[in-house]
Amino acid sequence: MQEEKGTISIHTENIFPVIKKFLYSDNEIFLRELVSNAVDASQKLKRLSSLGQYSGEVGDLTIDVKLDEAAKTITISDNGIGMTAEEIKKYINQIAFSGATEFMEKFKEANDANEIIGRFGLGFYSAFMVADQVEIDTLSYQEGAEPAHWTCDGSTSYEIGSGVRSTRGTDVILHINEDSSEFLSQSKIQDILNKYAKFLPVAIRFGTKTNSEPDGEDEEGKPKYKSVEIDNIINNTNPAWTKSPSELSDQDYLDFYHELYPYSTDEPLFWIHLNVDYPFNLTGILYFPKIKNELELQRNKIKLYSRQVFITDEVKDIVPEFLMLLHGVIDSPDIPLNVSRSFLQADSNVKKINNYITKKVADKLQEIYKSDRKGFEEKWTDIGLFIKYGMLSDEKFAEKANEFCLLRNVDGNHFTIKEYYEKVKDLQVDKNGQIIYLYTSDKALQDGFIARAKQKEYDVLELDGPLDSHFTGYLEQKGGEKVQLKRIDSDVIDKLIQKDEQIELQLTADESKKVSEVFEKAIARADMKVEVDALHSDDLPVSVTLDEFMRRMKDMAKNGGGMGFYGTLPDNYKVTVNGNHPLVKKLIDADEAEANIIAKQAFDLALLSRGLLTGAELTAFVKRSVDMI
Repeated sequence: MQEEKGTISIHTENIFPVIKKFLYSDNEIFLRELVSNAVDASQKLKRLSSLGQYSGEVGDLTIDVKLDEAAKTITISDNGIGMTAEEIKKYINQIAFSGATEFMEKFKEANDANEIIGRFGLGFYSAFMVADQVEIDTLSYQEGAEPAHWTCDGSTSYEIGSGVRSTRGTDVILHINEDSSEFLSQSKIQDILNKYAKFLPVAIRFGTKTNSEPDGEDEEGKPKYKSVEIDNIINNTNPAWTKSPSELSDQDYLDFYHELYPYSTDEPLFWIHLNVDYPFNLTGILYFPKIKNELELQRNKIKLYSRQVFITDEVKDIVPEFLMLLHGVIDSPDIPLNVSRSFLQADSNVKKINNYITKKVADKLQEIYKSDRKGFEEKWTDIGLFIKYGMLSDEKFAEKANEFCLLRNVDGNHFTIKEYYEKVKDLQVDKNGQIIYLYTSDKALQDGFIARAKQKEYDVLELDGPLDSHFTGYLEQKGGEKVQLKRIDSDVIDKLIQKDEQIELQLTADESKKVSEVFEKAIARADMKVEVDALHSDDLPVSVTLDEFMRRMKDMAKNGGGMGFYGTLPDNYKVTVNGNHPLVKKLIDADEAEANIIAKQAFDLALLSRGLLTGAELTAFVKRSVDMI
């Protein structure tokens, strides 16, 4: 072949410095691009053979990635279809856009390397992010083809001539520049291949040539080392998501989970195998992990692939927000390898995929609930947060989830939303016809309030998760106008569910005023408002409560929702003094000093039951209690 020199068809200044400058932060993707090209070349050969357009032996299609630290080269070799000299000119020399002028105008709008490469077809040219010279040695599969060699030093000039390759396929040799010496590390290349090539459909072999093995001593007695080669296959060419569910056992799914997350010690609760070919192509496996009340730590565990090539684990535009808590793999050839955020946000297929995944997840949960409710209830602690998150953030999911979302009471019994309404609608109804759902956010701390409710045979829900301050509002909204939720410690029980029954206050107006003044003086706190009320004589003498509305607003603000200024407001507690309790009669008959001690002690006991008595106040209470004994 006659040697030829020429200029790559770019009609303005050298584009390679631009590529290096604007793609530098994502420079590791050069290896993904070149290995993916090698996979494409190998698969095209298999396709041609299956169509009868290639009659030779396909043979071993293993792709070799070789690192030579001494020579400062990385070589990607395949046994695919190869190229002729004319094909090199067509596919390599003519960059896949009309000219560099268009590139120079449009790259300013690009957000990342993926978007630039995806928009302008620069996959092969990503090699120049790390190399100051790139060579191609190739031999086409076509009968009578001659080997060709192409080289370029990062300028617009190239040389093409006869090659030395004697077997079908292509070698791409990168001469790594000084600024990119990090890529001459075996561990660095291994990490990149593990990230992008772990499940490629063609076997990838990584080989390292290094002067690392001792080989005696030189004439001066210094140790000598000889060059050794280490190589191994780094990928699983047939991962679980590419198989039919009928081919896989539960153990296969669990093994694949640990292949994806080798450092995970927890087993997934269950999984969904996705497989759809219309109106878009999608396969994958999504796993339900144990969430453990941690919303943020679980994210970015779903990996997005395109034809088994890893793209990203930031999939929030493909997967609904609440499904970001799941783990697993999604693979769609309809999503381009060099995908950009703007593409994901605008593409109609992405929206369809999003809706499909939501539906599949809802269907799977409903299926588990119907087929094994007991097992579903046992998993509720682990999946409840996920389901509530979905109901709060996705209306379509909520429509289905209403049928299997469970409410758990303090006795550990579970009810669907509809079942719970039927359970309490007759007993827990107030004088205005409102159906009151009582709930606790801390069963141990609010035990005294729960006990008072149980004395009246009321039921108490346990809503103690990070989303439950929002979920209470959802239950009120979906339960109808008559459903209202009240935390068990937001008032005394007779005020939480007010009946027509009237309890008479056994104090005169002057006595009630005196009691109020004694408690206000004993407490002396601006955030505590004293109120003398008529309660049953066997109710507590003093209760400290926080208004439901204000507390709920503060909780929502604390969790990043609602009106932020509520988080800056002080707590305004209500101190309810039971005017009918025998202790109050004792206080009225006591002198001023003793009345103050009685009031202070009764108030501190109420604080203690709420977990609000701490520090110096707790110390003083203990001393006072000892003195009284």
